[in-house]
Amino acid sequence: MSAGRRPAALVYAVAVTAYVAAVFHRSSLGVTGVDAADRFGIDATALATFSVAQLAVYAAMQIPVGVLLDRYGSRRLLLAGGALMVAGQLVFAVAVDVRLAVAARVLVGLGDAMTFISVLRIVAYWFPGRRNPLLVQLTGTVGQLGAVLGAVPLVALLHRAGWTPAFLTAAALGATVLLLVLAAVRDTPRAAQAGAPTPTLATVRRQLADAWGQPGTRLGLWTHFVTQFSGAVFALLWGYPFLVQGQGFAPTAAAGLLTLMTVVTLVCGPVVAHLCARHPFHRSVVVFAITAATAAVWAVVLAWPGRAPHWLLVALVVVLAVNGPGSVIGFDYARTFNPVHRIGSATGIVNVGGFVASIVLVLAVGVVLDLATPAGRDAPPLSAFRWAFAVQYLLWALGAVQVLRYRNAARRRWADDRAAAVPVPA
Repeated sequence: MSAGRRPAALVYAVAVTAYVAAVFHRSSLGVTGVDAADRFGIDATALATFSVAQLAVYAAMQIPVGVLLDRYGSRRLLLAGGALMVAGQLVFAVAVDVRLAVAARVLVGLGDAMTFISVLRIVAYWFPGRRNPLLVQLTGTVGQLGAVLGAVPLVALLHRAGWTPAFLTAAALGATVLLLVLAAVRDTPRAAQAGAPTPTLATVRRQLADAWGQPGTRLGLWTHFVTQFSGAVFALLWGYPFLVQGQGFAPTAAAGLLTLMTVVTLVCGPVVAHLCARHPFHRSVVVFAITAATAAVWAVVLAWPGRAPHWLLVALVVVLAVNGPGSVIGFDYARTFNPVHRIGSATGIVNVGGFVASIVLVLAVGVVLDLATPAGRDAPPLSAFRWAFAVQYLLWALGAVQVLRYRNAARRRWADDRAAAVPVPA
């Protein structure tokens, strides 16, 4: 089947499946963190380095990957990213040394870095602009199904079959998706454009500079920063230990609560997309509302005397579930403020924001947990988790100020460019 006759829905479905697999690989450490600490004989700070290595590589690669995406296209990057993640899971399955395990998470982070923005570029090329906001939000939302696979099924397999079979299965899943991408995904529906000359590095560098010079791109970066980190860190690493060690949940109950978080994300994503499409001049209001709600519910949980009641922890998980759809608003800013030929560069810049914040929080929580855990205790007490999660408020304050700053800058730029045919509201 030629690219011109290939159904857009098929290309998109397979590309989104690749992103689901990437989220699965990314989140596979979150629900196995306690088992990883036992397997490698490490403390909370050392465990945090696993996620920090993975997220640091992801964040550091976003701008280079954006440049590569504009130069080489989505298909090549999805294939390269999928292969790296499979390799990472294979290494993680057999690793017994901490350094080898960290190298495995680095491979997963490298592959993951190439996936999401590659799918967004496919959306930009295969679908009309009016459908982009919904499809971008849908991509981020459906991708969270990978976190469902990385929760209850992976935990059950880990406890039934053991560490190595569980992660070998994860690698096999990734290899299957890789074959689907090879068979079905193409960069563009237009054969002429597919055969067009690859942009020169000088052209791509200029596109990157232009994307960064657009205040709307930086508004997207700080939107991603302020909305993503709390839910991401909870799902990727520290939510499971907080629920099991701090709140006294059984492992399966904690995994079930993380699954509920993903299910709520699936429901909330289209709602956030609808609000942004219907009220494009008020997207930043949605961002501030999500951030304020998350900070408020965390405040109640952290201030609660003793272990929090289950209903309150369910409320926390529900509000954290909206963080993912909220962070996708940043990519909508990248799309509306940049032409399609530099979507890769702009999206890569935006995607740095939330993952830098997540790296800082993952490491900070690990350090504070170790400092606040009394000597001789095998697990951190609830009080240590309270101090650790309080670090979030510094990041929320910084992010909120920057969103406000660049929202105003983007609106001034739009006012200066009102003669343009298509408005780009913030």
